[in-house]
Amino acid sequence: MAYVPTLKTKYKEQIVPALVKEFGYKSIMQVPKLTKIVVNQGMGQAIADKKLIEVAQEELSTITGQKAIQTKSRKDISNFKLRKGMPIGVTVTLRAERMYEFLERLIAVALPRIRDFKGIEEKFDGKGNYTLGVKEQIIFPEIDIDKITKIFGMEITFVTTAQTDEEGYALLREFGLPFKNAKKA
Repeated sequence: MAYVPTLKTKYKEQIVPALVKEFGYKSIMQVPKLTKIVVNQGMGQAIADKKLIEVAQEELSTITGQKAIQTKSRKDISNFKLRKGMPIGVTVTLRAERMYEFLERLIAVALPRIRDFKGIEEKFDGKGNYTLGVKEQIIFPEIDIDKITKIFGMEITFVTTAQTDEEGYALLREFGLPFKNAKKA
């Protein structure tokens, strides 16, 4: 039998019925779903030190289980000593099984390791998508603290098919993201 991530099974068996009940959808096809998770690290310091990009790329690949790609600048900005085409960050787009596995590790292992963690903010983009800012990559157990040269933050964007912020919030809340003051329906 093929491997199915736990959260994917939970989505089909528990989250879909819960959201149908909460929002009164006529069909299960109307229920919002998580389409992808984009993990992004901007590296302003990489202009001065080229090795930082390779280190960040390797770390992000280790964290997500998928090869990270470099993002390059689109234009010249002389104040920042930036030239068009210079690498300034790394990104990974996770879909399907890897997306669910990453989300499960994030909820169960990484977020509880944040010091003084009281939950995450609930600021959505107006279209049901959510971006979570993480200040340090060392909250992920895959990162060996002894080998860290520099601490980098990252943005984790959850892209959903939700039409409104309420639907996106309900979907991510059902997945188990620990929002600060989670309102249960």
